[in-house]
Amino acid sequence: MAERDLRTEQELATIRAWLSDTYGIEASLSPLPGEHDLNYRVSAADGQEFLLKLHATGDADELDMQVAVLEHLAAKASDLSVSRAFRDRSGAVTSKIELRGPRTARLLSWLPGDIWAKAPVRNAASAESLGRLLAGLDRSLEGFTHAGTKRLYAWDIGRADMHRKHLELIDGPDKRAAVDAILDHFALAVLPRLATCPMQVIHNDANDYNVLLDGQGQVSGLLDFGDMVETWRVIEIAVASAYALIGAADPVGTIAALARAYHQVNRLSETEVELVFDLVLTRYAVSMCMAAKQIRDNPENTYLLVSQEDVWRELKRLQSENRAVAIARIRDACGLAPIPHAAAVVRWLEKNAHDFAPIVRPGVARPKVAVFDFSASGPEAAQWAGLDPAGAEARIAAQIGSEHAAFGIGLYGEDRSIYQGDAYETSVQGARRSVHLGVDIFAPAGEPVSAPFAGKVAFIHDDAVPYGFGPTVLLEHEIDGGVRFWTLYGHLSRESVASLSMGQPIAKGEVFTTFGAAEENGNWAPHLHFQIVTDHLGLGGQMHGVGVRDQWQVWREVSPDPSVVLGLSVPVSVIVPRDKEFLVRERHRRIGRSLSIAYSAAPLKIVGGEGAHLIDEDGTRWLDMVNNVCHVGHCHPRVVKAAQTQMQKLNTNSRYLHDSLVEYSRRLAAQFPDPLSVCFFVNSGSEANDLAIRLARAYTGNRDIITVDHAYHGHLSSLIDVSPYKFAGKGGEGKQAHVKVAEMPDLYRGRYRYGDEHAGRKYAEDVRSQVAELAADGRRPALFFSEGILGTGGQLSLPEGYLREAYAHVRAAGGLCLADEVQVGFGRVGSHMWAHELQGVTPDIVTMGKPIGNGHPMAAVVTTEAIAASFANGMEYFNTFGGNPVSAEIGLAVLDVIRDERLMHHCRVVGDRLMGGARVLAGKHAMIGDVRGHGLFNGIELVRNRETLEPAARELDFVIAEMKRKHRILLSSEGPHHNVLKVKPPAPFSTEDCDYFLNALDETLERLSV
Repeated sequence: MAERDLRTEQELATIRAWLSDTYGIEASLSPLPGEHDLNYRVSAADGQEFLLKLHATGDADELDMQVAVLEHLAAKASDLSVSRAFRDRSGAVTSKIELRGPRTARLLSWLPGDIWAKAPVRNAASAESLGRLLAGLDRSLEGFTHAGTKRLYAWDIGRADMHRKHLELIDGPDKRAAVDAILDHFALAVLPRLATCPMQVIHNDANDYNVLLDGQGQVSGLLDFGDMVETWRVIEIAVASAYALIGAADPVGTIAALARAYHQVNRLSETEVELVFDLVLTRYAVSMCMAAKQIRDNPENTYLLVSQEDVWRELKRLQSENRAVAIARIRDACGLAPIPHAAAVVRWLEKNAHDFAPIVRPGVARPKVAVFDFSASGPEAAQWAGLDPAGAEARIAAQIGSEHAAFGIGLYGEDRSIYQGDAYETSVQGARRSVHLGVDIFAPAGEPVSAPFAGKVAFIHDDAVPYGFGPTVLLEHEIDGGVRFWTLYGHLSRESVASLSMGQPIAKGEVFTTFGAAEENGNWAPHLHFQIVTDHLGLGGQMHGVGVRDQWQVWREVSPDPSVVLGLSVPVSVIVPRDKEFLVRERHRRIGRSLSIAYSAAPLKIVGGEGAHLIDEDGTRWLDMVNNVCHVGHCHPRVVKAAQTQMQKLNTNSRYLHDSLVEYSRRLAAQFPDPLSVCFFVNSGSEANDLAIRLARAYTGNRDIITVDHAYHGHLSSLIDVSPYKFAGKGGEGKQAHVKVAEMPDLYRGRYRYGDEHAGRKYAEDVRSQVAELAADGRRPALFFSEGILGTGGQLSLPEGYLREAYAHVRAAGGLCLADEVQVGFGRVGSHMWAHELQGVTPDIVTMGKPIGNGHPMAAVVTTEAIAASFANGMEYFNTFGGNPVSAEIGLAVLDVIRDERLMHHCRVVGDRLMGGARVLAGKHAMIGDVRGHGLFNGIELVRNRETLEPAARELDFVIAEMKRKHRILLSSEGPHHNVLKVKPPAPFSTEDCDYFLNALDETLERLSV
């Protein structure tokens, strides 16, 4: 031992001296493990760290390949987390050293992190980050070539067939049989498809000792390019997956996560995606063959025996997975349809549904059905769970009879707890099959079953176990293009099934079987389980009737909603609730990514609302302080009832006469002074403002618009043009020629500030300047846009007299003036119904939206009779949904609630309390620079310095995140510098809510200052 330690110290001394001479580095050294090379961690005196590799004499092409690839990546992809080579004093990337014989040395950058195999944190996100790294690496390696990569390499699983000769060396007949089957499948099914895939140089060895993870489980580095080879690109994913899934709770989920992340960066072909699963198995088979050969050649290497136990365990786990489901999951992860032909089947069913025969009770044209709820979360779940088959049968029959129904149904997509036993377990711990893939039809035993369309008997199976399917039949159907699918009929009578034979044709409407009794149908109450099957997953007659909730996007493609076949008068399916991670993924996939997600770092799944609170999936109540849309409170019962009542009677367009529309127009117009008396009804604030522009242009004959800087008035093209918040921001196209932008009247950080009694007039001078610029070009304004309080400007209260002066300048030039009340109307400001009234002005046009329908999509424009008459120029204005009876009734209910619950006064009282409390906090926390607003439309501006007014945007981000995390309060930011805390809760926001908010804000700012 002493001799070995002495030799090690001598070697380290030799290397230290060599480093000093060759690289000018004074350092300490720590030996690292290595199979062929000598590896050392180099800790330099200046704090830098390096990896020193001393390569033994060997394949020159292989070493040169490793040198060349790092040079290539340094030039082409310097951001990749791979080592970088350092040049010695002579400028070379390799040097010579004598240590246990001649060696070639390379000094590389040190990559931080723990090796994957020993990292304390590794999860699905680790696999995703590995997928992204490998995708970026492979994109960078496209076109890279080197003689060393063109070798016939045993670890290239694309050459897996070369390992057949080692099969007999594998210890154990079960292992030999498994590897033999994998290699057979590779040769017959995988290799012919693989041959059509892209080829390039790949890393080929992202194993759990070559991948580094940081403290959060993200990949921080990739080591060892010695196994590089030119082969099929998809093998990169398979090799990495084979190691990433070791010990993972969900091995296929890990493969899917890695493949998805790779695909997002470096797009895979459909064939590549479908081959990943088989190639992971192939990697395991090759590993076992290679290990068997190495153990034969070196029987004392016990490490190989231990490492192969991991391989054998994971191979068995993967083989326990249903291959078709695994491939479907990986397809889905990569954005492909899980079952490629499922959509064609559904389209055929929908196209031909009118011609289907009833499955049961063909003599009843539109059968009435009793609907049963067997879901685990249903109100009667406990009662159903406590019934034996006879009791369940009696209860079902009683409900069908009491409702005078033809039969009963159990719903598709229900997550049920009644499926007990090992048969419903999956290879993923805790992921049981529990979601119903078909529809249950309840009727007495012996009830005849007819085929809805022609087919032939494909599978017959008797699942004669407790709570199994009992006798089961699958009919096969072929549609256009040779696409096949099946319909499954479970819980049948043995006598009726005994008369069927494989391949037997069954005509549309033909009775071919009957319901079974409990004693023969798996011990269930008599019923038919009917299911559509697009892929029987290789299970044939033993096809599953329930799927895994967390994989529902795959199972619903395997067995689509059978409602289309049944054509009943009630819904026979339910939406399967999913977790937030899946919903985010699906939103990104199916909804335009320009639609952001609130609190994206930790999004909320909101399922309910009440008053000033939102309620999430766990029942947690969140104080909603940013939702001025649900103005009179989330789900206000009076508004909900008005909508339900009218919807049950009629909803049609406004061309027909209807009392509610006329009454609502009268009530709404009554909220304004003369001459504002004519209403137009639309569906959103954007539509309202767009229509206002058309009205102004029709009346004035002019086209130019004056808007206030940083304003936002809607998402239509016409409104993006008049919204500096959009056109001057990221993705905007700049100001259009017909738009003039007036200075934003900001009393806190603008040119004219608090205490300047003439600030309103001075800011309005810029409106006059815009009018003058138009006049200089021989043009006049059509319309001046402004809110009564500037929302996107930072919840800015306008200086006294601003609108009065600005309106005068515009009107003197023949233009009209618009008050945009989409954000601030309907009593929110407390002292008045409309924010523009704070300025003592009467606009020519007022637009409304958001709060007008308490969340229902409706909006309005109110203007004068003269302006409205100018728009009646022969071109009819018609809005399909604007002013429909349901919207009119909702609008009336909102006005009633505002009046009867005295919400305008309430907004004033609570708003004053909130702003007073916030100003008290400003005396305690210097970060609060300004508190402003009216009623319950407020802004609290945070600054780092009250003299310089440096915006505290990052600090506000912290406040918003912490108010959500710790206090369950939902807030948002506003303003050009994103440093204004925006406050605009539903009007029922109480004094208790206000105090809770102020205390929470105090506590959060206190922590921030510390």
